[in-house]
Amino acid sequence: MRRTVLAAMLTVAVGAGLTAVAGTASAAAGCRVTYTVSSQWQGGFGADVQIDNLGDPLTGWTLTWSFAAGQTVTQLWNGSVTQSGTQVSVTNAAYNGSLATGASASFGFNGTWTSANPVPASFVLNGVTCTGSTAPTTSPTTAPTTAPTTAPPTSGPATFTNPVVWQDFADGDIIRVGDVYYYSASTMHYSPGAPILRSYDLVNWEYAGHSVPRLDFDSAAYDLSGSRAYVKGIWASAFNFRPSDSTYYWLGCTEFNRTYVYSAKAVDGTWSKKAKISKCYYDAGLLFDGATPYVAYGNGTISVAQLSADLSSEVRSQAVYTTPSSIGTLEGSRMYKRGNYYYIWLTRPANGQYVLRSTSPWGPYEQRQVLLDLPGPISGGGVPHQGGLVQTQNGDWYYMAFTDAYPGGRMPTMAPISWSSDGWPVLQTVNGRWGSSYPRPNLPWHPVASMVGTDTFTGALGPQWEWNHNPDTSKFSVGNGLKLSTATVTNDLYNARNTLTRRIQGPSSTATIQLDYSAMANGDRAGLAMLRDQSAWIGIRKDNGATRVSMTNGLTMSTSGWTTTGTGTEAAGATVSGGKIWLRVTANIQPGSGRTATFSYSTNGSTFSTLGPAFTLNSDWQFFMGYRFGVFNYATSALGGAVTVNQFGVTS
Repeated sequence: MRRTVLAAMLTVAVGAGLTAVAGTASAAAGCRVTYTVSSQWQGGFGADVQIDNLGDPLTGWTLTWSFAAGQTVTQLWNGSVTQSGTQVSVTNAAYNGSLATGASASFGFNGTWTSANPVPASFVLNGVTCTGSTAPTTSPTTAPTTAPTTAPPTSGPATFTNPVVWQDFADGDIIRVGDVYYYSASTMHYSPGAPILRSYDLVNWEYAGHSVPRLDFDSAAYDLSGSRAYVKGIWASAFNFRPSDSTYYWLGCTEFNRTYVYSAKAVDGTWSKKAKISKCYYDAGLLFDGATPYVAYGNGTISVAQLSADLSSEVRSQAVYTTPSSIGTLEGSRMYKRGNYYYIWLTRPANGQYVLRSTSPWGPYEQRQVLLDLPGPISGGGVPHQGGLVQTQNGDWYYMAFTDAYPGGRMPTMAPISWSSDGWPVLQTVNGRWGSSYPRPNLPWHPVASMVGTDTFTGALGPQWEWNHNPDTSKFSVGNGLKLSTATVTNDLYNARNTLTRRIQGPSSTATIQLDYSAMANGDRAGLAMLRDQSAWIGIRKDNGATRVSMTNGLTMSTSGWTTTGTGTEAAGATVSGGKIWLRVTANIQPGSGRTATFSYSTNGSTFSTLGPAFTLNSDWQFFMGYRFGVFNYATSALGGAVTVNQFGVTS
C-alpha cells in the first residue's frame, strides 16, 4: 500500500552492455550506500539499496559493485542493470537520476545465489568509491520465515477472481518488501490486533502475524474489565517497511485522541510498542521518504505530519487539503511517492476514491477522482473503495480495495492500475465496472497455507485466531487441545472473557468443533457462536448436575454505545451425556439481508442433528466487523469449570 519509493519501469539486462547515463563527478568520499537484504530463501534473495549523495550534485548516476561467485541479479526496479560475471552496474531510471548534494535515491532487486550470499564489500558511484560510511547490512545466515524456502512454482491460472480474499479484512494497507507482499487490516476490539497477510503473487494469501500482540491502549475496557471496547481499538491504520533500518512499522489512532506506534524486524516476529503520541492521526497513511517518516491523515481536512526519525514524536504538521462540499468527505489516507510527486490516496466512504498530488509533501495538492459509484465485483456488495496501491517487481501497479459485503464484513478486492501520460493513476475496469476477474499479475504462481482448515491446538495459537478483547492468559492453555477455564461470572456472552474467534470464509462455510465438556461446573455455558452485535450459539448448559445441548438466540447490542440489550433465550435444546460433543454451524455470508446460519450437533462425530431455527444474520454495517465463528466458556455461578476444544475446523 505504501512504498518508500514508487517506481516506474523495470529493466533487466544480465550480461548485456547498457550505456550509462553521464553524470557530473562526485567529490572524494562523496557517497554512502546502504545495502539491505530484505528477504532470503534457498538459492534466492531480495535486496534494497539506498544511495546518499554526499558530494557534488549529479545529473545521472551509475553504481557498481562486485558480487561473489554465483550471485546474480534477476529482476531490478527503479533503474536498469548490467552484469558481466561478478561485476554489477546499476544506472538510474529517467526520474531518479538528479541527485542534489544530500539527496538520496533507492532501487531494489531480486537475485540468486549458490554457495553463499555475502554483502558487497564496496560500492563505486560514477567512478568514485563510496567511502562516506558505507553501510552494508549483513545477509541473514538462515532463511527468514517471511520468504519461501523453495523456488515458487510458475504455473497457475491465467486470471484471478474477486474478492481476492473472501474473509473480513478491512481498511487494508498493502506493501511489497523484496518479492513478498503484505496486507495489514483493522480489527477493532479483537486481540491480537492489526493482522498481517502475506503473499508472493498477490492472489494466494496466508495469515502471517499481527502488528499489535495485545490491545495495550491504556484502558481496562480492552480487557473486558469493568467496561467494554466494542467498535473501538484498531480502525484504519498504517503499515510500512523502512529499508534504512530494516524495520516494519505500524501506526494507529485509537478513540480519536491518541496514536500508538509498534515495530518489528520481521512480520512474523516479535512486535513491540515503540511510542504513544498524544494526538490522533486519524485514518493514517505512512510514507518513508528515504528515512524520513511522513503521515497523511484526517477526515474532510487532510493533513500531513513529519515524525521524528524514531517515530516517537511529531516534528511538524500542516493541513494540506480541504475537501470541497461537492465531494462530501474524504478520509482513509495512504501516502506515496512516485517520481517527483507525492500522492495521497483517499476514500469517499463508501462509494468513491480520490487522489491528491503535489511536488511537496506540504502541498499545494491538486485532486483527481479515481472512481465514484462504480459497480463492484461481488453480487449484492458495495462499491470497492479505500485500501491502497502496490507496485510489483515487474513495474506493474495494483489497487487493493475492500468491498462492503455484510453480513460477512469487508472483503479485499483487487484491480490493475495504469498511469496516464501526465502522471495520474487510472483504474482498469471491465465493461464499466470493477472486474469480477482480471488477468493474473505477472508473478510466479505461489500457493501458500490455506486460510481454512482444522486446528487441533497442539502448539501455540496461529495468526488465524483472535480473541474478543484481550484474553485472561491464566485461563486458557494449548498443547493437548485448547483448554478454556471459565474466566468471567456473567449471564452475558458479550461480557465474557476468552471468547476465541475465527473469520468466516465466504460465500458460505461451516465450522465444527469437538468439545470435551466433562469438567464443566454447574451454571457454566460453553459452545460455538455466530458472533456479532446480533448473535446466537449452540453449546452446553450445565445446571443442577445435568447437561443439555442448547441453541440460544436473541443476543443483541444497541447501536448507541454497544451495550447489551438481550442476553439470549434458549430456542431449542436436548439432554446429552457422555462428556463429549461435536457442535457445528453453517453460515451463508453472501451480501444482503435474510442470510442465515444453521446449528447442529452430534454425539458421535458423524451423524448431525439440526437444533433450533435458522438464525437470520444482521447485514447492517454499523458494527463494522462482520460475523465470526467464536468458541466460548463462561460461568453464571462461580469460576472453576473448564472445557477442552480438541479440534476446530472450517470448511467451505
